[in-house]
Amino acid sequence: MTSGAALPPHLAPYRPNVGVVLFHPDGKVWLGRRVGAPGPFNWQFPQGGVDAGEDLQAAALRELVEETGVRSVTVLGRTDGWLTYDFPPEHSGHGVGKAWKGQRQVWFAARFDGAESEIDLQAHPPVEFDAWRWAYLSEAPDVVAPFKREVYAQVVRAFSVFAAG
Repeated sequence: MTSGAALPPHLAPYRPNVGVVLFHPDGKVWLGRRVGAPGPFNWQFPQGGVDAGEDLQAAALRELVEETGVRSVTVLGRTDGWLTYDFPPEHSGHGVGKAWKGQRQVWFAARFDGAESEIDLQAHPPVEFDAWRWAYLSEAPDVVAPFKREVYAQVVRAFSVFAAG
């Protein structure tokens, strides 16, 4: 599926977006702390917009490189269809929230095949994250912004087969 695939009308107000759950070979996942976002719900997986006509997997891998510097991966799987979330009211006046109701996402699971020295949060401006850590996949919904929690719960269910305890 590419971003140019036929889109049901109910998804039209949602910005096309992709995300990557980066799995360490030990089964833990990469979480980044969002620059300038107040804690404690300021951790998330790499994600970003899809350019017009861009293949979804290519977009996901591009976003991963831009936000983390990571290139050494093997794609393990992806979610089926689009997962959506609405932006909270405070997002509606600025940034992507100004033009969209929320985001529609396809998520990819990828195994990190490189050395940790490959991780570079300043790989591509603007910097998205100011810290990162390895965590259990099951922790992710508890540390992400509340309006993203249901999508993260769906991603956890979809990718639990790749995860550590």
